[in-house]
Amino acid sequence: MESEKLIQTLIEQTRQNMNAVENLKELDTGYLNSRLSENSWSILECIEHLNLYGDFYLPALEKNIQKSTTIPSSDFNTGFLGNYFANSMLPKPGSKMKTFKDKDPIYTDLNRAVIDNFINQQIKLLKLIELSRSKNLNSIRIPISITTLIKLKLGDTFRFLINHNIRHIHQIETIKSHLPQVLTHQI
Repeated sequence: MESEKLIQTLIEQTRQNMNAVENLKELDTGYLNSRLSENSWSILECIEHLNLYGDFYLPALEKNIQKSTTIPSSDFNTGFLGNYFANSMLPKPGSKMKTFKDKDPIYTDLNRAVIDNFINQQIKLLKLIELSRSKNLNSIRIPISITTLIKLKLGDTFRFLINHNIRHIHQIETIKSHLPQVLTHQI
């Protein structure tokens, strides 16, 4: 895959994710904190989950991009693990994943600041993607959140993180499509 084409795709996907979350600002805080069932996440908990991942990946991305002296390659070749992890994050009907305890925000007292934090993280992510234009997406390696022993190529790390955002924004859309029914029954 052409590196520039990947970068353009990552930028567009990030902007779509930002817009989807930006539109949530119009919703009532009570609605944003409502859940479909006792053990499901609310909309704000979904966003906070993404913020927790951003708290890990954004500094790691920035550090490794800034310290790199690589020159750009015209092609990006996904790694086996990186491609697997990135593709596993895409939303699929009926696919659920267990999250790690330190990334699980359930029953956390959250407010609208969660949305602003996400938007700010996405602005930072866009800047890092732009910075990566002058680097080699194949050579820079980023540790994953569950172990620093496994490192993914920069391009795969971007794909993983953005696909993870897409997955949970899809989850938010599902919550929104069912919440009015749940709220009606709670009255």
